Amino acid sequence: PFLPWRVRLALRRISASAIRGKSSGIWPINVEAGRKPKAWPGWPENKRFAFVLTHDVEGKNGLSKCHVLSELEAELGFCSSFNLIPEGPYDVSETLRRDLQKRGFEIGVHDLKHDGKLYHSKKSFIQHAERINQYLKMWNVTGFRSGFMLRQLDWLHELKIQYDSSTFDTDPFEPQPDGAHTIFPFWVESPETERRLKSGLNPNQRGYVELPYTLPQDSTLFIILRESTTEIWKKKLDWIVEKGGMALLDTHPDYMSFKNIPRNRIEYPAQFYQEFLDYVKTRYHGEYWHALPQQVAAWVRIGTQRLEAPH
Repeated sequence: PFLPWRVRLALRRISASAIRGKSSGIWPINVEAGRKPKAWPGWPENKRFAFVLTHDVEGKNGLSKCHVLSELEAELGFCSSFNLIPEGPYDVSETLRRDLQKRGFEIGVHDLKHDGKLYHSKKSFIQHAERINQYLKMWNVTGFRSGFMLRQLDWLHELKIQYDSSTFDTDPFEPQPDGAHTIFPFWVESPETERRLKSGLNPNQRGYVELPYTLPQDSTLFIILRESTTEIWKKKLDWIVEKGGMALLDTHPDYMSFKNIPRNRIEYPAQFYQEFLDYVKTRYHGEYWHALPQQVAAWVRIGTQRLEAPH
């Protein structure tokens, strides 16, 4: 039977509390994820770490907050990517997309319907991939993220993307909790690379870049675990900086309250997010490469091709 959202939220909180107790050795920091990849080229301009902001817009409420959220970031000198659902609970207006892109923000495709059924079968995924590719072309975007962080990385070669961001270094609270165990972006090679090269196909389709999120999601911290400060974000960020990795954050305007007091139990003060951005800007001024996901993907793609170039 369908349970009221308050009951479902209470059950998730109980479950998350148990998971947290069992995962203290791997969350929020999994030491194994801090190892640099072989031949890692470093970040542009020898910056210590990369700082990437992304948002998943899950409902009409979140859609209505995109503008004010982007203004908050712009005032602090940041930009981000907004992942929008093509066939979800809201209509994605061309006006919104163009306004955000014109102001330096990025748009990404967030699943197809965000109903948890994208990977039901390979056959249905291929059918869904055709529609997702249409939206990628129509919106003139190159990035993708699955709903609920569900994933089949090998299947994503069906998408005409430059990058995917459906993984994480460590997050035992997700439905598919196995992490990528790295705080660095990585290349996902197409199993058909050799055939593609021999047939003279576009080398850009040899694979895609995977961008795992490496900071806990806001919904996990503030809605499920009911944290009342940003200390976990700060602690994890400091560790990522020490390791020279990528600090990629996934937040949801749906859960942010831009008023003094959140309206309900599924919102948290947007001041938390602002405080964290202030922390990054002041403590690590001049030390980070602040980039959009597509820029990080381009950097990794160039580095990968350089390493793989024939002698």
